[in-house]
Amino acid sequence: MSASIFDLLNRFHGRLYDYSPPKVLFRKGDPVEFLFLILSGEMRLARFLENGNEIVLQRAGPNSVLAEASLFSHYYHCDAVCHQDAQVKMIRKHDVEAHLADNNQMAISLAAHLAREVQATRQRAEILRLRTVAERLDAWIAWHDGVLPEKGNWRVIALEIGVSPEALYREIAQRH
Repeated sequence: MSASIFDLLNRFHGRLYDYSPPKVLFRKGDPVEFLFLILSGEMRLARFLENGNEIVLQRAGPNSVLAEASLFSHYYHCDAVCHQDAQVKMIRKHDVEAHLADNNQMAISLAAHLAREVQATRQRAEILRLRTVAERLDAWIAWHDGVLPEKGNWRVIALEIGVSPEALYREIAQRH
């Protein structure tokens, strides 16, 4: 079994930083200079609509890579915002690119990781196509092995499934 992309990237030299909400790591349009490993806590990739609403594109928790697709871009396509106190390791993009050119194991691990991210994105897109809050919540719960997280995390689910927090809370209340 090959090493995870997180484990392979964590071998790189990088700087450790501690962040607290609502710290922003980067904004849409900033040049890509680093890859980010989330060692603890949680960061989100998000886009903000003109009306101020947030669309969550990725939730990166402990032992995950944030904005890994940025490795193949010159500029970030969204914002990275700290959601929970987090420790983040920043690795220079150039170092990773140079290593990928000569390391098949890392290239294969990265390709497998990106394929899983594409699958997860497709699952989120399917959920967003559902019409009702109940259908979206059922699909989200099924995708997450039938587990609804604690009440303090429901707002993030609402953002992920594209409904207002109030609508989600009402749906959950009706089920209990």
